[in-house]
Amino acid sequence: VQLQASGGGLMQAGGSLRLSCAASGRTFSSYGVGWFRQAPGKDREFVAGLSRSGVSTYYAASVKGRFTISRDGAKNTVFLQMNSLKPEDTAVYYCAADTTPVDYVATFMRAYDYWGQGTQVTVSS
Repeated sequence: VQLQASGGGLMQAGGSLRLSCAASGRTFSSYGVGWFRQAPGKDREFVAGLSRSGVSTYYAASVKGRFTISRDGAKNTVFLQMNSLKPEDTAVYYCAADTTPVDYVATFMRAYDYWGQGTQVTVSS
């Protein structure tokens, strides 16, 4: 499975961006999907996740209510809609796929087997 993240860029605080994660090789319906981010000098952290069925989602407290994760099965793509962006959202964002055959949302990195290359999001104040 190969994941390709895109959609990052420079945005002013309060603006919106939508990140995309396109999968090739297998369909996203077979996997749980997560978005993580890593700011300079900080550890990579969980942002949002979607269970393999698409029924369950989970968000980090810092983004809940502002970010939305979703999946387009026809396009085999997962999205992260980011609204009300803040300077502290500045980071490289990574998508990842969890092949565990359980319908749940993993929040820890080691649960994910495949990773995209990352896309930079920069939010100016």
